[in-house]
Amino acid sequence: MTSFAALRLPSEILFGKGQRHALPAVARRLGSRALICTDERLSASADLAQMIAGLQEAGLTVRVDNRVLPDVPRDSAAECAEAARAFAPDLVIGIGGGSCLDMAKCAALLLSHGGRLPDYYGEFKVPGPVLPIIAVPTTAGTGSEATPVAVISDPDRTLKVGISSPHLLPRAAICDPDLTLSCPPALTAIAGADALTHAIEAFTAGRRAPSPELAQRHVFIGKSALTDHFARLAISLLGRSLERACRDGADEEARADVMLAALAAGCAFGTAGTAAAHAIQYPVGALTHTAHGLGVATLLPYVMRFNRDAAEDELAEIALALGLPAEVRSRAALAQAAIDEVARLLAAIGICPTLAGLGLTRDQLAWTGEQALAIERLIRNNPRPIAAPEMARLLEAAYIGDLAAAAVVLEQEVLP
Repeated sequence: MTSFAALRLPSEILFGKGQRHALPAVARRLGSRALICTDERLSASADLAQMIAGLQEAGLTVRVDNRVLPDVPRDSAAECAEAARAFAPDLVIGIGGGSCLDMAKCAALLLSHGGRLPDYYGEFKVPGPVLPIIAVPTTAGTGSEATPVAVISDPDRTLKVGISSPHLLPRAAICDPDLTLSCPPALTAIAGADALTHAIEAFTAGRRAPSPELAQRHVFIGKSALTDHFARLAISLLGRSLERACRDGADEEARADVMLAALAAGCAFGTAGTAAAHAIQYPVGALTHTAHGLGVATLLPYVMRFNRDAAEDELAEIALALGLPAEVRSRAALAQAAIDEVARLLAAIGICPTLAGLGLTRDQLAWTGEQALAIERLIRNNPRPIAAPEMARLLEAAYIGDLAAAAVVLEQEVLP
């Protein structure tokens, strides 16, 4: 790794048991009229009522929009912003899972700059600062509390789309693992697997030639020394605690580890970006309507196997971060051990092992590959180049559940 590094993060990150009680003090420094974006279930919770009461006691006026839906439908974000315009908020607080945090980002954007969300699709389309955002996650997976991207679903597009801009970084992230204690095992598993995928794809992302222009022209710029630091931390925490958190939701130490891992993974991929597993999940998710975290985790072992020879050093480091013994094994053996351990861990927490199991049909594989290859910012970030033949082999391997088959094309390429 060269000495080049880049990182974009919230101005303030608070992590730990009880940190949600700091919300009033943090919010009071940023404004006096707070729009809260949350969902219907959370809006009826005692935790949210307590946070609202704290804000009001601190002198803030609060408006709650509890209509957040999964995947943030485009028009729902516009409706949220329009309904809040007369209230004239001067800060936006997202409380909930990734969709609630992304809704807060979209509302802050539209309230600040107007227009329509499609005006901002892509990178660096947000023209300036938005209303201050405070992110209070209640799940441990997306890392949206630390990233410059909001993902939404557009009814005019088959795939979900992203708005990526440093202006969307929350001003503050308040991460209290006690807020995840009520997450059921399936949600804990899917969210934690999402975080693991973020961390591994950020750690194995391609390196780009450093230049003064790189981070000014791109939001996601590949791996660097600082993103590696956060990705390695996330992998280590998940390796030791994700199974425990899924098995016993009352295990506070495991819950804290998983939430810290999700935050650290967000710190990593928010600058490094993700790669092929995410590119493939976009069309898979559109066809199967499965949760994003489930889809990327299903794909992760196959993508790791596909990338093994191109990212051997990184995968060997992942093996060590997961707690696997180094002994006298070669780097190649450690790299394969990392793939095997990730596959084992995901199976242990109930992640579906094949695309067929997610509901994808064989006749949908070609379209899935075409759509995935078209997401160039993710494909370009993959450590091993992927063209149509490689994509077809990778999808076939993930469809039938054959890890070894994910690398057959590479082995053929090196034959004389």
